Amino acid sequence: MMKFKVLGSACALIVTANMAMATDATATEEAAAAEEVTFEITGDAAAGEKVFRKCKACHAVGPDAKPKAGPVLNGIVGRVAGSIEGFGYSDAMVAAGADEGVIWSPESLDAFLLKPKEFVEGTKMSFAGLRKEDDRVNLIAYLASFETE
Repeated sequence: MMKFKVLGSACALIVTANMAMATDATATEEAAAAEEVTFEITGDAAAGEKVFRKCKACHAVGPDAKPKAGPVLNGIVGRVAGSIEGFGYSDAMVAAGADEGVIWSPESLDAFLLKPKEFVEGTKMSFAGLRKEDDRVNLIAYLASFETE
């Protein structure tokens, strides 16, 4: 597993997410199973904003973000994969979250951003991936700065 580290003068960002486990439980059971998880996000969010330019054609972030070819990425850190209601995910992405329990942690996002089609075989995401580790770490720091509305 990759370790997230401080790059240059970047500072760490602590993200706390209330997560429900990806199961077939009812909404009440899921709420009861919710747990608070804290991720340490390091990297340079400003540099990540520049990396995000590669994502903008299909994804949006921010208060006025709307789905495009890909889902809105506000609140991605700590979210169950394939779980935004109403978005047309691939069956593979829905199964990754619902059946395999994939939660978008810094580590899982890193693996997905490196090789999306290997991490979730059958994903609709056509992006080849980000080969540079610094780009991935910085992009994750940038994405972590957007909370779910």
